Amino acid sequence: MSGDMAVQAGGDAQQKQQQDVGGNRIQVSSSKKPLFFYVNLAKRYMQQHGDVELSALGLAISTVVTIAEILKNNGLAVEKRIRTSTVEIIDETKARPIQKAKIEIVLGKTDKFDELMVANAGDANAGDGEEQT
Repeated sequence: MSGDMAVQAGGDAQQKQQQDVGGNRIQVSSSKKPLFFYVNLAKRYMQQHGDVELSALGLAISTVVTIAEILKNNGLAVEKRIRTSTVEIIDETKARPIQKAKIEIVLGKTDKFDELMVANAGDANAGDGEEQT
């Protein structure tokens, strides 16, 4: 019975956390999409909403950390919160629960975010112009 309550409490906390971020959660997989798909998606979320939450389980954790570091190193994002935990998932083949590591990283826009995005868009357009001549 106490396990059910812990799951419920965790679920409530998770829902509150999603509301804090505005529902801007990207659940990252280590194998489904290329790394820069997630980087560009995170930029778009930050542009629209100011914050983005990157979330991953197991082997995808390193991908989330890499995405966050790329955004931070390019001066686009600052860390607002990092949360690690374990979640219980039912293994379909053995019908028993297994523990998986989980990470959630909330990133916010830097003061120079909009300026850098305009500069990056300008660089891309300038490159297009040179190719057309």
